[in-house]
Amino acid sequence: MSAPSVAACTAQVDDAQEPPFVRSCYGVFSRAAAVALAMGEWRAWGQVVYDGNPADDAPADPDAKAERKPGFWQRVGLYWWLGMDESNPTSGWTGEHDASGNIFAAEDDGDYAWSAAFISFVMRMAGAGPAFPYSESHSVYIDAAIAETQDHLGQYGIQAEPPDAYAPAVGDLICYGRNGASTLTYAELPAGRFTGHCGLVVDRQPGQISIVGGNVQDAVALTHVPVTGQGMLAAPDGTVVDTRYPWLVVIRVAYND
Repeated sequence: MSAPSVAACTAQVDDAQEPPFVRSCYGVFSRAAAVALAMGEWRAWGQVVYDGNPADDAPADPDAKAERKPGFWQRVGLYWWLGMDESNPTSGWTGEHDASGNIFAAEDDGDYAWSAAFISFVMRMAGAGPAFPYSESHSVYIDAAIAETQDHLGQYGIQAEPPDAYAPAVGDLICYGRNGASTLTYAELPAGRFTGHCGLVVDRQPGQISIVGGNVQDAVALTHVPVTGQGMLAAPDGTVVDTRYPWLVVIRVAYND
């Protein structure tokens, strides 16, 4: 399958969400920059490594959530502010505040999930410009990638690949459906709005890849994901190698480097 088209960096609309280095294209949309940004945030959160199975986790202590601690709820606020478009009401959220500045209950943080905001933040700060559909929901850019693959719209520099046919490269995104969407398959995409999660591939080694994602254990965390000998998330029969997460799709990202 052909690679997604690459969007040249061009000056963007004067948007409060875009700092001058993004708005005026100080650099190209770079794979190295996206990975460095994700890894930098991971280090800022204390280099959390999460390789457990969420199904086995005990309920989190609301008072111990990293996203609500001083210095970290503000950091989540930056992901929302810089990752979302200015018109998006979620752009005013933080790790513990709604858009009006009211503190929401820790047990309600699922209504303010920020993993997609984190990915949007990384893509925007790396210089994706109009080549990425920034959203508070992973399903928006999953479906956009499917549309680019099926209809060749040329609107975004992303493309969807099935987990049993393409080995994720560093800088790509891998995604799965959560809750009611956990049984969703690649063949059923696009699926409209659904709950999901994506992580950015930051390293590849024989038998596994490493991803960084936001709102994992209420932090930015690194997770090791097993792959086949050919580097795929799933075997030729479609069986996902990772028994913890039902990996659904790989999103190839078109970088300029």
